[in-house]
Amino acid sequence: MDRKYFGTDGIRGQVGKGHITPDFVLKLGWAAGRVFGKAGNSSVLIGKDTRISGYMFESALEAGLVAAGVNTRLLGPMPTPGIAYLTRTLHAQAGIVISASHNPHQDNGIKFFSAQGRKLPDEVELAIEHELSGKMTTVGSEMLGKADRVSDAAGRYIEFCKSTIPSTMDFSGLKIVVDCANGATYHIAPYVFDELGAEVITIGAEPDGVNINAGVGSTNPDLLVETVLNTGADLGIGLDGDGDRLIMVDDQGNILDGDDVLYIIARSRQENGGLNGSVVGTVMSNLGLELALKKQRIGFERVNVGDRYILERLQDKDWAIGGEPSGHIICLDRTTTGDGIVSALQVLAEVYKSGKLLRELSARVEKCPQVLVNVRVEEGSNVMELPALKAAVKDVETELNGEGRVLLRPSGTEPLIRVMVEGRNAQQVSCLADQLAGRVKELVAIR
Repeated sequence: MDRKYFGTDGIRGQVGKGHITPDFVLKLGWAAGRVFGKAGNSSVLIGKDTRISGYMFESALEAGLVAAGVNTRLLGPMPTPGIAYLTRTLHAQAGIVISASHNPHQDNGIKFFSAQGRKLPDEVELAIEHELSGKMTTVGSEMLGKADRVSDAAGRYIEFCKSTIPSTMDFSGLKIVVDCANGATYHIAPYVFDELGAEVITIGAEPDGVNINAGVGSTNPDLLVETVLNTGADLGIGLDGDGDRLIMVDDQGNILDGDDVLYIIARSRQENGGLNGSVVGTVMSNLGLELALKKQRIGFERVNVGDRYILERLQDKDWAIGGEPSGHIICLDRTTTGDGIVSALQVLAEVYKSGKLLRELSARVEKCPQVLVNVRVEEGSNVMELPALKAAVKDVETELNGEGRVLLRPSGTEPLIRVMVEGRNAQQVSCLADQLAGRVKELVAIR
């Protein structure tokens, strides 16, 4: 059965359009309540990032769940991985996240976690979609759900994050810049690193409802780089709006993406005897990461883009470590989903243990030139199926002559076609990426 509403990462779009409207989210809450309520007398958690529209959708979800007879617990602003953690530890039937991650404030979305703090199985998403096709009803007054707030949600999650590294580690003497992207980690991330002894300089921690990800965070690292250099910090940590992505900056202002972070964590686990199996990346992972891991005799496998597919492979193989260049890093030996704060702590733990600088730990990953160009398209565009575009891809591959890769894929979260070219020669790679992106734009305009 094809999904009508759920994408690869929940339901997402521009506020007030499509399915991201109060009336749809109200019914979505009711439909989810109908599904989760069948499991017995339990609660569903709702958390959100700092977008102004979160108030509206929080209320809509609460009303829908209560109408279906399900108790609701409100977490307030909370990182996505924090909601996954609390869903498990508070023994809720499910957790609901109101967030559009790294997107601007005009967007929002709804995604779910199971009682185990993992993404919902396909059959549960399909069951919710089935309920959405029916007429919304309300249970009798005596059966209505109740709602309350979890007042200590942030404190619980802070303690969990700290518990993912040895309690003997003390980051005293380490100066860190933490960029919270004016998002859900603003009242959590600085305290985690501060309580572990580091000197913390915080930026991007003044959310006003519309400045989430605006000029700050993992997708906009310029201010983080500037602050690290200006303050003489040892390193910088850049999170995204919902706290599941991470980039880092070394003391010289060099940006470490998810591939670099993944390598450091994998090597650390290997040296400590805790690397179980291979590392999982995606088709977007740089060839340099694969080669660096190979030199250390660490296996590497690629899957399609999306943390859902990384999780599936890790679970199927009973492995622990995977991630994407965008900064989604999954440490299943620590938690159930991608977590920016937890991933940063694993890197800091290796800095502490090894006594090395961050740039020394990442030095063995020699990146191959890789250019990514985003081309905006209309929703539902089928430009990817055009023979003319397939021919253009083949032309680029011919020019690379077996010494590079070409990848075109539609974004799972935005109306974009992502054009990636990787090869040995930086100038050639850049020219070919622009050439191919230009062809996509031409074909989009024709249609």
